[in-house]
Amino acid sequence: MAVSLREYRARIKSTESMKKITRAMELIAASRIIKAQQRAAAAAPYARELTRAVSAVATFSNVDHPLTREEENPKRAAVLVITSDRGLAGAYSSSVIKETERLAERLRGEGKELDFYLAGRKAEAYFKFRQRPFVRAWTGFSDQPTYEHAAEIGSALIEAFLKEQGEEGDVDEVHVVYTRFRSMLTQEPTAIRLLPLEVVEGEEAPEADELLPLYEFEPSAAQVLDGLLPQYVQSRIFYALLQAAASELAARQKAMKSATDNAEELIKKLTRIANQARQAGITQEISEIVGGVNALADAQAAND
Repeated sequence: MAVSLREYRARIKSTESMKKITRAMELIAASRIIKAQQRAAAAAPYARELTRAVSAVATFSNVDHPLTREEENPKRAAVLVITSDRGLAGAYSSSVIKETERLAERLRGEGKELDFYLAGRKAEAYFKFRQRPFVRAWTGFSDQPTYEHAAEIGSALIEAFLKEQGEEGDVDEVHVVYTRFRSMLTQEPTAIRLLPLEVVEGEEAPEADELLPLYEFEPSAAQVLDGLLPQYVQSRIFYALLQAAASELAARQKAMKSATDNAEELIKKLTRIANQARQAGITQEISEIVGGVNALADAQAAND
């Protein structure tokens, strides 16, 4: 069935309206991503120095702390999944979920049961839709996280980790899956082990050949670790949230720019088709007029 010129014009108008929306969302994401990058960069020195301090205490004190103790036979692991609260960000959240599934497959292959902790509505929706259990979810702050959010998440994970093996809700390991911000064009889904304490490589970690400073522990190394390790865990989670926020905004800007470009191409295509349809209509009308004139002339000639 042929599409009328009026329908083409309606499609062009609706596409132009959609283009305005995607363009506005692209500009909003572009304006906010700079601040998100600055927040992530500002948090890196604190995370780096805290990592150095924890590394020094753990290396030189020989204290057997619960947060650094490896279980001989780990049976259960907690996985914190950090996604976005909103869509329109391309494959951002789905990439994190795919990385989570790869991590889950590896951990299950090691004979471990999993408890999932979720940050972001996309992760929560994914688990609910598939009727998969999770322990707890936090939502509403994916693009603007605060340290309070990280502290709340960290406290819940530390509480589960410090429970005795066999106690309800206990875990022997804590893993985090988030998106590391590399550049405006590259965001990398990443999985790290957070507990037992494992100094991870990254921008905020000390260099491999870097000499750790010597510390004197007062009142004791154990008490210093009691104070430092929870802050270390919360700092690592906060840094992951900030990296994820910058990645989300970059992915959204890229997705909205692509949508805007596609809308422009569609408008050009529809405009060209509409012009062809209009020209075909004009040609048809001219043909009908010429045909009518010729018929009238033939009729007059026959009467003469």
